[in-house]
This record gives sequence, structure tokens and C-alpha cells, in this order.
Amino acid sequence: MLDFNTLIEFSQNNCIGICAFLVPANILATLSTLVLTFLNRPMGQVWISIGFACTFASIMMLHVYTWFMIGVVMPPTYILLSLAVTCLVTNLLVIIWRKNSLQFFSFGK
Repeated sequence: MLDFNTLIEFSQNNCIGICAFLVPANILATLSTLVLTFLNRPMGQVWISIGFACTFASIMMLHVYTWFMIGVVMPPTYILLSLAVTCLVTNLLVIIWRKNSLQFFSFGK
């Protein structure tokens, strides 16, 4: 059984390590998605990159929400939350852009 109290305590006790991993992971995964998209790589490769990027961003959002639960309202929490939301929105826009560009270029077929 999953114990959320243990996960919340782990998140709060290991904040430095979690953030030290998630911040570069979010940035690199989202950058990887953008690079793969603009190099016009196959959609399967782009979806894998989007999956990793959204997973890292979701984990960061959950980590920040554990701090909001105990009342920690500081600039780093908002900065981390905005980074996660920016990564999620960027990946969503890549999905929308790829689908629209594929439809645009295949209108004559």
C-alpha cells in the first residue's frame, strides 16, 4: 500500500537532492523535445521525449505541492512551480504544433 505521509516526508527531507535532479532533468527533457521537433524526427521519438519531460514536470509539481501543504510560501517554491508549468505547456504546444503541421503538409494527399 502506498503511504502518502512517507512520500511527503521523503520529499521534504530530501528537497535539495530532489531539486538538484529535477531542475536539470526538466530543462534537458524539454529542450530535447524541442530539438527533436525542429529536426523533424519521427513522432515516436518526440513522444518518448514528451513522456519523460511531462513525468519530470509532474513530479516537480507534486514536490512543490508538498511544501505548499505545510505552508512554505517562498520564491523558490513559485520558481520551481513556474518551471514545471512552463515545461508542461511547452510540451503541450509541441504536440499541438506537430499535429497541425502534419495536417497542414498533408492536405493534398
